[in-house]
Amino acid sequence: MSAGTPPSVAFLGLGRMGALMAGRVAGAGFPLAVWNRTERADAVPEGARLASSPRDAAAGAEIVVTMVADAAALDAVLDGPDGVLAGARPGTVLVDMSTVGPDAARDVARRCVEAGVAFLDAPVSGSTPAAASGQLVAMVGGDEAVLALARPVLAAMTRDQRWLGPSGAGAAMKVALNLAVAITNQSVAEVLALAERAGIARARAYDVLTAGAVASPYVQYKRDAFLDPDSAPVAFSIDLMAKDVRLALGVAHETGVTLPLAETVSWELERARAADLGAHDLAGVLGMYA
Repeated sequence: MSAGTPPSVAFLGLGRMGALMAGRVAGAGFPLAVWNRTERADAVPEGARLASSPRDAAAGAEIVVTMVADAAALDAVLDGPDGVLAGARPGTVLVDMSTVGPDAARDVARRCVEAGVAFLDAPVSGSTPAAASGQLVAMVGGDEAVLALARPVLAAMTRDQRWLGPSGAGAAMKVALNLAVAITNQSVAEVLALAERAGIARARAYDVLTAGAVASPYVQYKRDAFLDPDSAPVAFSIDLMAKDVRLALGVAHETGVTLPLAETVSWELERARAADLGAHDLAGVLGMYA
């Protein structure tokens, strides 16, 4: 990477979050190639090159960013003759910002070493509004010196980049943090359901939540999703959170931690999925109780 010259970037995964994050990278002036598993011409940022494959995207990039649904999707992007690792040059930095869990992150780190590629697991905290405004927070695992190389690109997408330790540390922190989100979401749904059954209008009950001791950024920005679920866009689906809570429980099992609230929330999320609510926003769990 040349001093003073913006590094070339490849961004793979143009979903709800990824498209907004890639747009931030393009808007910051980085030369950018993008790729998505399904064709999404509307998600290609202005000035970016639409690559024909992950290999094509990675071939000209110094920093490769992946933002995909899960570990299986990440493997599909990285492996094979058309994958990122086949196209990346020695010295390329791969930054995975997906939520895949620490085991998968450490496995990818090992494969990157074999390919001569540096690796950071750098999942983010925040939803689509934060992605659009660059207010996400990155939780980073890997070599701190590699973070210094990738930080300018990460700074285009996030307001803070917190280094937490070796490979897998960022991924572990992410599933722990998402567990807190899942528990908070479940508690809000149950509070609103109870208040409504007691004769209190949902909006008035929500006003109390946002004014009281349990108010938090999450409670503030999920208001529309809880009060007007038919109009509010899906920011984070029940399906994805169910996957993340399963990852958190896997870490708990491996480390010998008992997490009764996590077990309960996981059960409720799976019950919501069985009720065909999986594609709904996470606030949609309220539909099971209201």
